[in-house]
Amino acid sequence: MKAALAFHHPSTISRSIFFSSSSSLSLSLSVSRSPILKFYPKLNANNNSNLTHQNQILHGSGSGSRNIRIMASSSASMAEQARAPPALPLPAPPVDKFMIALCQITVTPDKERNIAHARSKIQEAAAKGAKLVLLPEIWNSPYSNDCFPVYAEDIDAGGDASPSTTMLSQLSRNLNITIVGGSIPERSGDRIFNTCCVFGTDGNLKAKHRKIHLFDIDIPGKITFMESKTLTAGETPTIVDTEVGRIGIGICYDLRFQELAMIYAARGAHLLCYPGAFNMTTGPLHWELLQRARAVDNQLYVATCSPAREPGAGYVAWGHSTLVGPFGEVLATTEHEEAIILAEIDYSLLELRRTSLPLLKQRRGDLYQLVDVKRLNSQ
Repeated sequence: MKAALAFHHPSTISRSIFFSSSSSLSLSLSVSRSPILKFYPKLNANNNSNLTHQNQILHGSGSGSRNIRIMASSSASMAEQARAPPALPLPAPPVDKFMIALCQITVTPDKERNIAHARSKIQEAAAKGAKLVLLPEIWNSPYSNDCFPVYAEDIDAGGDASPSTTMLSQLSRNLNITIVGGSIPERSGDRIFNTCCVFGTDGNLKAKHRKIHLFDIDIPGKITFMESKTLTAGETPTIVDTEVGRIGIGICYDLRFQELAMIYAARGAHLLCYPGAFNMTTGPLHWELLQRARAVDNQLYVATCSPAREPGAGYVAWGHSTLVGPFGEVLATTEHEEAIILAEIDYSLLELRRTSLPLLKQRRGDLYQLVDVKRLNSQ
C-alpha cells in the first residue's frame, strides 16, 4: 500500500479512496475554509510482480543500473514535490562573510530617549565593523497594550509621523549598513501592527514585516498577555534581498511557528532575523531551543535580538540575544544586560552543512508537502 499526503490552500477538503480492482469506491468530504487533504491508499489484488520487482532492485538483479537511475530520479522528484511550488535554489550571496551586530538595549517610557539611545548603539556597532545591525522587538516603547497605541507611528507617512524609522533610514544611509530595525508599534488607519522595517545601505525602506502570529497566551500563575487586544496580525511572510544576503523576517512569537521558517528556507533565505522579547517564564525554556531548531531544521543562520532586562518594568524581557549557525550551534550570545553582540556570518558554511547532511535531497514529497500559499497564488 502506498500513501501520499498533500496540503493545499483551497477552501475544501477532498478525500478519495480507490481500490485497484475491477470496482472502485470514491468517498468525498467537503469542509468549508479548510486546506485540501488528499490520501490515496493503493491496494493491488496481485502484488507478487511488484514484490519481485522490488527485490530485484534491492539485490541488484534484473535491470540493475537502470533501476538505480530510476530510483535516483524518483528521489529527486520526491524531494522537489515536498515543497509547492518547488523550493528555490539558494542564491549566491552578495558577500561571503560579514559582521552582524545584535543591539540588546534598554527600553524606557521616554520615546525620545529610546530613539537617541538606539541611534548611539547602532553607530557604535557600525564603528566596530558591523554591516548588518539588528534591533529588539518594540524598542521605542514599553511592551504594553496600553502603550502600543500611544507610541505607534505612521511608517508610510514617514518624517515627523515616524521619528523612529526616519532615524533608521538616515543611519543606514550615512553608515552604509543594512538595518533590520527590530519592531515598533505601527499605526495604519484605525489598526495597530507590531512592525519590523528593513533599511538598505541607500537608506531606502526595503521591506516591512507585520508580526503574523500575535502573542496571546495564558500560563496560569505565570504570565498572561493578549496582543490581540490592541494589535492586528500581519498577513504576509517577508523575505528581502539585502546587501548582506536574502533575509527572512519574523517577530518574537513568529519564531514558534516552524512553517514560516520553512517557507523562508524554500524561498532561498540565507539568514532569518527575529527581533523578540521572550519573558521570564518562556525565555529560559524555549528562547535558545527554538532558535537552534529553526536553524538546524532549515540549515541556515538565525539571529535574534531582545531588549535588555529591566526588572521593574511591567513586562520583563529574558534578554540573551543570540546568533545560531546552520548546524544549530550557538555562535554568539549574551546574558540579560545591555550589550552589543558582534559575530561573523560565513555563508560558505551553508553549502558545507547542506552537503554533509543533504536534507534538501532526501525529503519525501510522496508523503508530505509544505504549500507556500502566497507564492503559489502569485504564479
